[in-house]
Amino acid sequence: MASTTVGPAAARTPLSLRDNAWVGFGLRRLGRFVVSMWVLVTAAFLMIHLVPGDPVRAAMGMNAPVDVVEARRDDLGLNDPLLTQYWHFLKGLFTGDLGTSLTTTEPVTQVISDRLPATLQLAVLAFVLVIALALPIGVTMAVLTRGGRRRGGELGFAAVCVILAAIPEFLLAVALVYVFAVNLAWFPVAGDDGPASFVLPVVALALGPAAVMARIVRVETLSVLGNDFIRTARAKRLRPRLIYTRHALPNALTATLTLAGLLLTSMVAGTVLVENIFAWPGLGTMIVQSILQKDYPLVQGIVLVYGAGVLLVNLIVDIVLGLLDPRSTIRES
Repeated sequence: MASTTVGPAAARTPLSLRDNAWVGFGLRRLGRFVVSMWVLVTAAFLMIHLVPGDPVRAAMGMNAPVDVVEARRDDLGLNDPLLTQYWHFLKGLFTGDLGTSLTTTEPVTQVISDRLPATLQLAVLAFVLVIALALPIGVTMAVLTRGGRRRGGELGFAAVCVILAAIPEFLLAVALVYVFAVNLAWFPVAGDDGPASFVLPVVALALGPAAVMARIVRVETLSVLGNDFIRTARAKRLRPRLIYTRHALPNALTATLTLAGLLLTSMVAGTVLVENIFAWPGLGTMIVQSILQKDYPLVQGIVLVYGAGVLLVNLIVDIVLGLLDPRSTIRES
C-alpha cells in the first residue's frame, strides 16, 4: 500500500485556482452550457433552411405576387448568403432581436415576452405541486413499508404510480376537462380566467411527474434509513419526525434533485400539449399556431426560449447538486 507523507510546508501551500475542484467544476459546467447553447442556436438557425418550401411564400399565400414575395425575402435577409444570414442571426441574438413574425409583422421578442409569463406560471405551479406531493408521499411510504412491512400497500403504491406515470399528459388533460369542467362544471373549460383556470392544467402537468418522483423518493429514503447515522439517531431517542425530516430527507434529496431537474424540463416541454388542450395563452399554443402558419422566425424564437430554459435548468441543478453533495464534484474532478 503506497504511503503519502504530508509535511507542514505542504500543508501551508495555498491551492491555486487550477487545483480548486470547485473552479474546475464551475468552468466545466459553464463550458458545456456555452457549447450546448451554440448547438441550439445553430440548429434553430438552420431549421428555416432545412424545411422544404419557401416559408415566405407559405406565410403570404400561393396567390401573392412574386415581386411582393421577393421584396419580403429581401427585407428578412433570406436572399443573402447563408453565412451572412448566420452572422446577422447571431448579432440579433446578442442585441435581443429575434426577427419579425411573418404573419403578424410584430417583433418576435415582443410576442414571446407577451406569452412567456403564462407558460412560466403553469410550469412553476406544476413543479411546486410535484414537490408538494412527491416528497411527503415518498417519505411516508418508505417509513410505512420499511423492512418488507405492509406489502399490499407497497404494491398498491407502485401500481398507482406506474399507471399515473404511463398516462400521456394530453389524455389526462382531456379526461380532466371532461369530468371536472364539462360534467361537473367545477372549473373553466379553457383559457386563463382567474385562479380556478390554473387547477386543471397544473394537475394535468404535475400528476405523472409527481408519481415518478414519489417512487424515487421512497427508494432513496429506504436506502438512507438503513445507514448507521440513522441508527445512531434512533439510539439517541430522537423524535421520528426529526429523524425523517432532518436526517433522512436531506440525504435522500441528491438523486431526487437530479430527477427534479429532468422532470422540470419535461414539464416545460409538456406545456405545449397541455396549453393547446386548455387554449392557454402561452408559448405552447403560440408555437403550434406558428408551425401551422409556417411562421418560422417565431418558431425559431420560441424553440430558442424553450431550449435555453432547459439548458439553464440543467445548469442550475448541476450547481445545486454540487453544493449539496460535494463528493460528486470531487469525484468528477
